[in-house]
Amino acid sequence: MKSAHNGCPEKLYDTISAFANQDSGGTLLFGLDEARGFARVGVYEAQDLQKKVMEYCEQMTPIVRPVFTVTEEDGLVFVSAEIPPVDITERPCFKTAKGRLQGSYIRVGDTDKRMTEYEVYSYEAFRKKYRDDIRPVEGLTIATLDQGKLEQYILRRKLDRANLSALPIDQLYELTSITRNGQLTLAALLLFGVYPQAYFPQLSIIATAVPTTEMGTLDAKGNRFTDSKRIEGTLPDMLEGALAFVRNNMKVATRLDPQTGARIDVPQYPMDAVREAVLNALVHRDYSFHTEGMPIQLILYSDRLEVRNPGGLYGRLTIDELGSAQPDTRNPVLVTAMEALGQTENRYSGIPRIRRAMAELSLPEPVFSDSRGEFAVCLYNGTVAGEKYEATANVRDEKGLLEFCRTPRSRAEIIEYLAIPSAQYALRHYLDPLIHAGAIRLSMPDKPRSPKQRYETVR
Repeated sequence: MKSAHNGCPEKLYDTISAFANQDSGGTLLFGLDEARGFARVGVYEAQDLQKKVMEYCEQMTPIVRPVFTVTEEDGLVFVSAEIPPVDITERPCFKTAKGRLQGSYIRVGDTDKRMTEYEVYSYEAFRKKYRDDIRPVEGLTIATLDQGKLEQYILRRKLDRANLSALPIDQLYELTSITRNGQLTLAALLLFGVYPQAYFPQLSIIATAVPTTEMGTLDAKGNRFTDSKRIEGTLPDMLEGALAFVRNNMKVATRLDPQTGARIDVPQYPMDAVREAVLNALVHRDYSFHTEGMPIQLILYSDRLEVRNPGGLYGRLTIDELGSAQPDTRNPVLVTAMEALGQTENRYSGIPRIRRAMAELSLPEPVFSDSRGEFAVCLYNGTVAGEKYEATANVRDEKGLLEFCRTPRSRAEIIEYLAIPSAQYALRHYLDPLIHAGAIRLSMPDKPRSPKQRYETVR
């Protein structure tokens, strides 16, 4: 919101860039004075204001085409300029005179922040289809790879593709991306290296068990961590190491079957969901020069498990589309190789499996978060040692949705109940936080955008 009562505001470039670089775009509203409690002051002259805003937009790369709306109320004129999102293949949008690195901005809360060098690179990597998973590794030789594992992999690829059987080994290495132009690749190191961390110490997993709900807070015994481990090795090694760490540190409740009297162990987290979260982090993280010094973080808090990997969602995929849309693949060679090794299905079933596994134990919906620099999965735990997770505790529900959704409701019913003109705003600000907190569950967690979806309060 801008006043524009005494002239066109200066320095609109930052906000235009930030709005154009987010998927929903943004709107500049002129005629309200924020310094006076958003008092209605009107604009100085609507036609000239639109002309000057257009001049700002034409000094951007790519050029931005705003959509103006002019309205009058009580003798005051107000102007809005809707800034459309720039297609992801053309981002970042930046002020031409400043250049891409200095003139690109993103929206953080209600402020405009200059993009980091990595955030700018992440758009370029998608646009130019960089293949960081098969970049050559200087100094890597065939002797640094596990020959037995490599031979088994090549044999498996020959069985999958009969036309590969007669090719010489050097050509096979090129076709399977073990080498690129004769040099061994990062993928070869991560899949078959005897000790990959000798070359890239931080391409590992830092696993930590925290006794409280916040990092850095001590428990009653003065412990900051109850366990901490650097998990190293190849991708399959790190996957198994991460799963072992979770098994060793999570709690398991014991119940007796009322019919048979048999003991039933109920884990804090379904291991299927944990496996998919760690596997996704390993094969979909960013392996570029910018992030090779950043490990994956696996943190077990008292109330949740978090898996954080460098690199946000790749390409056009958004949080809302996870599990329902076919994504662009950042590391296609690693994904294909892990499929050949039997570690992943490569059928985009990971996210649905996480949701389904959590639902099967009556646990809250997994929470996914994304930024240009990091993607995170958060799994909240449930009944452990007799303590029940209260899904509705500490959850803001100023619109009374929890009571309304005690009867399963459709998206349209919720929008009508909230009675807010912007349906997207209503769902994002009032429904989504309750879903993420586990207070409201989806009837079809595998198909979050289904028109048959129903939302019900967790009892």
